[in-house]
Amino acid sequence: MHLALATLIVLVVGDFTSTFFYHVPQHLWFTLHLRTHHDRKRSYWDHAVISRSPEVLLDGFLGAVPYLVIAAFVWQISWPGALLGLALGQLHVWWRHTTEIGWRTPAWMRAIARPLQIVLPEDHDGHHRNPDIEFGDIFRFYDAPARALIAKLAPTSRRVRNAALRRSKRAPVRA
Repeated sequence: MHLALATLIVLVVGDFTSTFFYHVPQHLWFTLHLRTHHDRKRSYWDHAVISRSPEVLLDGFLGAVPYLVIAAFVWQISWPGALLGLALGQLHVWWRHTTEIGWRTPAWMRAIARPLQIVLPEDHDGHHRNPDIEFGDIFRFYDAPARALIAKLAPTSRRVRNAALRRSKRAPVRA
């Protein structure tokens, strides 16, 4: 019982903290994640699984820190559960990047994962193609709240600031 509880906490709470305290801020205000994870010139299988680029590894590590912090908190409930949650989270990272190498989720697996709101590789592929959709590393139920938060904070985003700066540079000077 404790093993399952600790595993579930690491996965659900870890995904929440990673989504809202790393992934969403990266999409709004920073560039590391967008430069590495959403670079259309780079294979995202390479990014997620085999890259040794310090920038890519840093992005992966920073995305994993929330899971590590949650695992440290649930360690007392069940250290095997905390480790299992981390291991399942890492396996999910690798799995969700497999569409690029030809993986298609079988119907039976989709039938199990969909009701549990688990992010499938096809879902995550959508996020690579359009960084403004399909948030949540492991669970799809974080997508709508993440997009709502991004919409609410959009006026403070890097995109809006850069667009305003470009507009101000094009504006004619008044005498």
